[in-house]
Amino acid sequence: MDYSRIKYGDCSFSLIRLSHLVVMLCWIFSHCSQQEENPQCEIIPGSMSLPVLQKEGDITLGGLFSLHDMVVEHTVSYTSTPAPTQCTRFNFRTFRWMQTMIFAIEEINRDQRLLPNITLGYKIYDSCSTPHQALRGTMELMGTKTILENVTQSGGNCSGRVLAVIGDGGSTQSLVVARFLGVFHVPQVSYFSSCACLSDKQQFPAFLRTMPSDFFQVDALVQLVQHFGWSWVGVVAGDDAYGRGGASIFADKVRQFGACVALHEILPKNRDQAGVSRIISKIRSSRARVVLVFAVEQDAAALFDEVLRQGLTGIQWLASEAWSTAAVLSSPRKYHQILQGSMGFAIRHADIPGLQDFLLRLHPSSDDSPGDPFLVPFWEEVFQCSLALKTEHQEYRPPCSGAEDLRKVTNIYSDVSQLRISYNVYKAVYAIAHALQNMRRCVPGASPLQSCPDPEDIQPYQLLHFIKQVRYLNSFGDETKFDENGDPAAMYDLVNWHLGPSGHMEFVNIGRFDEMAGKQELQIQEENIVWNGNQTAVPLSVCSHICPPGTRKAIRPNFPICCHDCVVCTAGEINSIECMRCLPEFWSNQDMTACVPKAVEFLSFSDTIGITLTTISLLGSFCTCSVLFIFTRHRCTPIVRANNSELSFLLLFSLNLCFLCSLTFIGRPSPWSCMLRHTAFGITFVLCVSCILGKTVVVLMAFKATLPGRNIMKWFGRAQQKTIIIFSTLIQVIICTVWLVVAPPTPRKLMPRESPIVILLCDEGSPVAFALVLGYIGLLACLCLILAFLARKLPDNFNEAKLITFSMLIFCSVWVAFIPAYITSPGKYSTLTEVFAILASSFGLLGCIFAPKCYVLLLRPEKNSKKHLMSRVNLDKL
Repeated sequence: MDYSRIKYGDCSFSLIRLSHLVVMLCWIFSHCSQQEENPQCEIIPGSMSLPVLQKEGDITLGGLFSLHDMVVEHTVSYTSTPAPTQCTRFNFRTFRWMQTMIFAIEEINRDQRLLPNITLGYKIYDSCSTPHQALRGTMELMGTKTILENVTQSGGNCSGRVLAVIGDGGSTQSLVVARFLGVFHVPQVSYFSSCACLSDKQQFPAFLRTMPSDFFQVDALVQLVQHFGWSWVGVVAGDDAYGRGGASIFADKVRQFGACVALHEILPKNRDQAGVSRIISKIRSSRARVVLVFAVEQDAAALFDEVLRQGLTGIQWLASEAWSTAAVLSSPRKYHQILQGSMGFAIRHADIPGLQDFLLRLHPSSDDSPGDPFLVPFWEEVFQCSLALKTEHQEYRPPCSGAEDLRKVTNIYSDVSQLRISYNVYKAVYAIAHALQNMRRCVPGASPLQSCPDPEDIQPYQLLHFIKQVRYLNSFGDETKFDENGDPAAMYDLVNWHLGPSGHMEFVNIGRFDEMAGKQELQIQEENIVWNGNQTAVPLSVCSHICPPGTRKAIRPNFPICCHDCVVCTAGEINSIECMRCLPEFWSNQDMTACVPKAVEFLSFSDTIGITLTTISLLGSFCTCSVLFIFTRHRCTPIVRANNSELSFLLLFSLNLCFLCSLTFIGRPSPWSCMLRHTAFGITFVLCVSCILGKTVVVLMAFKATLPGRNIMKWFGRAQQKTIIIFSTLIQVIICTVWLVVAPPTPRKLMPRESPIVILLCDEGSPVAFALVLGYIGLLACLCLILAFLARKLPDNFNEAKLITFSMLIFCSVWVAFIPAYITSPGKYSTLTEVFAILASSFGLLGCIFAPKCYVLLLRPEKNSKKHLMSRVNLDKL
């Protein structure tokens, strides 16, 4: 089996390889049992045993801690024995976790109430943050009588009895360890492995943890992103099971609520500067202002070293739980500039009484830690001195004086202000202790197994069952229990990195995430947040800004859905996901965010045009009344009598109605006003033209009657004139009556799609009837014009036929021009055209027919005589 081929983050450890591993281990253990002359069992042929910190006890607990951050790789050749594994970069934080395990075990041993007459021991190995080293440590832990009895059913001389393992820290290491221990059903309780993949009980039946699953952490992170409206988020993951798994789940869940992942990069484990530099360049080019780093603290440190080197600023960093309170990043001042304002979720912390004194008790000359293989490298790293002779592979350090005191040194090891993972280790030890207590209190028949294990011969699978059933309330008021997947209830603190007055980074709680009754809820105190760069405003991280009112989103081809362009909506549309056209009677408001009723437009009395037309109409009526008054005052004078005073008065009356009927075209259209305006216009104009027709016929016949032998005037007397007027008007009345009965004019709303107004006007109802009304008026006017034209050269000093000719020319010109103008005028301007035609033709008739007469009556009275009016005409016949 080539263990070097087990890569970081490989969650698909082949079951076939695992079966080969089990067969090989059986051979190793059998081989070990046959070597009675060798008291030290050599697990792996050709290799040296790993350093181990151990203490005898009735029950031994195994421990796996990554006391070093990396392993120096050696070139392996078949010509020489492989060099011993060399671990480097001692980790003070993990060393504190290991000491916490020892502290909890000794605390339980002192307290006889939990496990009376039972002493817990321990065997602790350094996994050096690598899967194969973790597997080697596990194999040495399990190279004991327990496994030998299960595998070979024979006794052995490998001392110790490990019933459960606490560890490992990293998810990648735990994946390998959990597969191995799961074969033998040896319970494993991890304190820092959060990969969601470890919740699969089919693959990891013996795995439990006091660290919440990344499923819950990702839920909290997604709610955080959603709360602040970040839709363009970058993700950088460590190259291990923890980073890859958590980042992948986060990216999927972020996309589910509509946000986008700006970049998804994997940090190389070997600190390859070119690879990390490429990631920084992608962050810069993506324009993402919020980036989640889902990695362990060592990988995160490699990323931020390159961030500092390239001078990348202005990024709001989100921290995964693995480094959200890491001292390796918060303590060095070089990171303060870029990490101030960072935020992330951290598991619940606690103050463990007596732990700090226990941590500070260590000293190389003390009897409290005999045979501790990890104390020397720890001491040398803390005080940068050497306790052993210098070798060619070691850098030179001054010898230690022996007067060094941990109480005078401040570092992450002795800092107990943020006991989070240490608290998980503490809970893991106590969970196993409570399981052992429950086994001893087992009553036959009361257990689901219907039997109780032998307290003198406890098997790992029996202990696994009781650990799964553990449920107790510790001295801190927290309940410890495991669900069906071996996961604890998730409780996180949302921490914000504040730079304190003393220049030290402080972790300030600004929120909380609790898993209660299956519901995860995020609570945030926004007033306490400090953002990156010591800003108080929430940073904006979007691929494209929100489209302003009046525009719509247009997705860019080959880009995520969060990247779009803003396209201006056309008038009458409101912006939504797409520009939406308003209903015909509605129009978009100024911001184009809602449809509002269109403005109603009609020829109103309050409009400037309406006021002008009303004034002109009343002026025309006033002028008509003035002429009527003048004619009344001079009704006995020759010029009034010569023009048939009765027809003149009737004509003036009809002209007055013509001026006044124009007022019915002004104002809001209603059913009554629509019917009145067209019928009144048609009837009054026919009455007016009929009077003119009567006057024209009389004038023409009067001159024809002066010829010898002609007695025509008896057919055109006053009675006949009235008959002509009544008959002509009656025809128009009949046309209008049929029009009103069959298809009367009604109000109509004209709603152009591209106009913000609704035009109110009167629909003619029946175009044929409207054409008949206008046509009949035109017919009478043309007849008047022809007759007046025939009488234009009759001898007379005051020939009224000429005046009628001019008036009819004006009348016909106006109405001929009116028809195309009426048809082509939009909206209310068609009504305006009709009113203008009425007023223009009315003024034309009034001015041409009556203005000359009024001029004579008022200014040239000497011409108002029979002698002047008639030289050869007999006025008495008129």
